[in-house]
Amino acid sequence: MELPSAIPSVGRTFILKNVRVFDGTGFTDCQSVVISEDKIGSGAEEAGEEIDCNGHFLIPGLIDAHVHLHHEEHLHQLARHGVTTALDMAMWPADKMNGLRGKKGLPDIRSAGLPATVAGSVHSCMLPLPKEALLSHPEQATGFVDERIAEGSDYIKVIADVPGPSQDLLNAVTAAAHLRQFMVVAHASAFTPFNMALEANVDLITHSPRDKVVSSSMAQRMVENNVISVPTLAMMKATSTRPPIGAALGMMISKPSVLGAIIRAKRSGEGPQTYEHARDSVTAMYRAGVPILAGTDCHEEPNSFFDVKHGDSLHAELELLVDAGLSTLDALRAATVLPAEHFKLLDRGVIAEGKRADLVLLRGDPTKNISATRAIERVWCGGIEFRNVT
Repeated sequence: MELPSAIPSVGRTFILKNVRVFDGTGFTDCQSVVISEDKIGSGAEEAGEEIDCNGHFLIPGLIDAHVHLHHEEHLHQLARHGVTTALDMAMWPADKMNGLRGKKGLPDIRSAGLPATVAGSVHSCMLPLPKEALLSHPEQATGFVDERIAEGSDYIKVIADVPGPSQDLLNAVTAAAHLRQFMVVAHASAFTPFNMALEANVDLITHSPRDKVVSSSMAQRMVENNVISVPTLAMMKATSTRPPIGAALGMMISKPSVLGAIIRAKRSGEGPQTYEHARDSVTAMYRAGVPILAGTDCHEEPNSFFDVKHGDSLHAELELLVDAGLSTLDALRAATVLPAEHFKLLDRGVIAEGKRADLVLLRGDPTKNISATRAIERVWCGGIEFRNVT
């Protein structure tokens, strides 16, 4: 796609004219939006440049509430697809995490840093986790949390697995983080770990059970305790498919411990692992009133069974959320205003004066067809246009 030639420079004030603006409930009639450096300005400001948006649709920059970042190219991939904020759910060492922050004209990031688990858990076999992540006693929880905060983590992540951390350990890490007023995110992709995360009183559960549908009582408990869901249906769908035979044989030879951990996890479930369980769990949570945020678990791992690409997968996630019962409006809110609110990123997620100029110009109306989020015309990260959009 050929982009318009007029690209505002950094620090300039410019105006988007003849554009329909998403206001959280729908799109306005055509109006103008002023961008002053990295913020949305007021309509009265003098604009050095005008860009005619031809009646197209302006939404806040998309927020992916579950990503895995390894290098700067991942930020480019996200920006290409309109993702201007990425909430990373496991990155280490701290220098790597902090080195991806503050890249002008690229997505802004937050990260959990190093997650907490135990030796012998599924993830301790699958990932090259350092010893600092492998806790053995609840008494280690406070030190673990303090170390993550000192390194710059924005929230704390625990991995609820079977086999994995005990209930006492999950409780201790959560309590230590809450004492320091830090949000706790729990990985839980099966029914029993999901219940354990709820028992630990975490703030957010990422993934959706593939072995059994979340019950109405569980969903109601989430509402009562203000627990948020990031179901990552894109990943749940990918992990529910049978891996290629060649990849499975390769893992049997090169990484038998990983294959063994996956088999043990499957056998520990409440039933057969299917995508339909994950999808129907989202339906149950949404109907109960649980806040649903859009996150993909996008990653790039060598020899991975699962292909969930940075950027593109968020559009697939929105489509899967609509298929699970969310309205197109709520799906769009799940990738804009809601993650901004729940992760306390109060300077973004809406198009309003004084907010970050994280913006995506679309050719179609995503409240009528959520797939319109793919029809990207232009992207701005903090007021700087990203040139190479999809």
